Amino acid sequence: IRRRPEFQRLRSIKQLGTTYYVWPGASHNRFEHCLGVGYLAREMALHLQRDQPELGITDRDVKCVHIAGLCHDLGHGPWSHVWDGVFIPKALPNSTWTHEEGSEMMFDHLLDTSETPIAIDADERTFIKALIRGDPSRCTRKEKAFLFDIVANKRNGIDVDKFDYILRDTKEVGVSKNVHLQRIIKSARVIDDEICYDIKDADALFEVCQTRYSLHKSFYNHKTAKAIEYMVIDALLLADPYMNISRRIYDPVLYRFLTDNILDRIEESALDPKLCDALAPAREIVHRVRTRKLYKMVDYGPVPWKEVQRYKEHVTPARIATIAKRGLSQDDLQASDNIIVDFSPLHYGMKDKNPLDYIKFYSKNNPNKAESADPDSFSTILPAVFGEYMLRIYTKDPKYFGIVQAAYRKLL
Repeated sequence: IRRRPEFQRLRSIKQLGTTYYVWPGASHNRFEHCLGVGYLAREMALHLQRDQPELGITDRDVKCVHIAGLCHDLGHGPWSHVWDGVFIPKALPNSTWTHEEGSEMMFDHLLDTSETPIAIDADERTFIKALIRGDPSRCTRKEKAFLFDIVANKRNGIDVDKFDYILRDTKEVGVSKNVHLQRIIKSARVIDDEICYDIKDADALFEVCQTRYSLHKSFYNHKTAKAIEYMVIDALLLADPYMNISRRIYDPVLYRFLTDNILDRIEESALDPKLCDALAPAREIVHRVRTRKLYKMVDYGPVPWKEVQRYKEHVTPARIATIAKRGLSQDDLQASDNIIVDFSPLHYGMKDKNPLDYIKFYSKNNPNKAESADPDSFSTILPAVFGEYMLRIYTKDPKYFGIVQAAYRKLL
């Protein structure tokens, strides 16, 4: 599997997307992450197999969990979450496509086109794809429900995917986090068909969730990374009608060649007489990224989780532009072209809820009874809220910085 081009493609997709432009050391790719998730998935499955033989975990189960970890991100597009999080919804507004769906497509293509037969039968193929989705209902036969907690845990978000990216990403951006990963894995225990953890590791698990929030706030959603993200999206949208970029999500043969180098190919269009003029606007945006002439953030502020819908209805590019246009000629400022309103969710992994409320724990004295943790038993200084949004306003043209800022502040 690792030698197949569908997997090798991940070497050319940055794990942190446009954050790489702000932290050049964060140059790791989806390839390394998938290797790590595959390894940790196998370690978790083997631990449960050894520690609880009564569960009946088979070598087939271990193999399928391992492969699901390896292949869970095969479907990511250029710049990772920039692709399916923002670009695809804008390019194909009626599409519900996700990168998990893309992972299934690429996994099928990998198996169907391999020159060397891969020993995975039809039931195992379906099982692996269901593990990638974290959805046991997609299986053709009854599988062990707790195995779906390992790669893509829909109960509480505590899975080896999160373990790997938190350890890997913090290291690459230069933040030292002492997450006791092996201890957490070794404390995992299945009770009532659900993976639970030793209550002594509640602090360590909370630190994982807290680190997730910190990464999103300080790195993944950094103001400059976000500016470049919107520039990449605009370049792709301008190029899409001529390069057929977005619809490649439905064709694994074409999708295989879609990586971060799409920006290079947009620039290269200057040498193609058929595309030179048509892609000039897209090339101009890519040139601005290369030369650091970026969209400018004009203001920002936190938004309470429960009030975000009201803010989204009130703070819009059109309303800001209406105020900004006073004193300008009618056509001098176009909201859709020059103003961006961005709402980025920041949370501990379960939206506005405490993730520990969704994790079951056991104690040394009662290892076969799973219970929710009493927050007061391990900390009296937990946050009062666990989710918020960061609102940022950008202008694509720096000359409008002052007037857009003033208009936004007047709107508030």
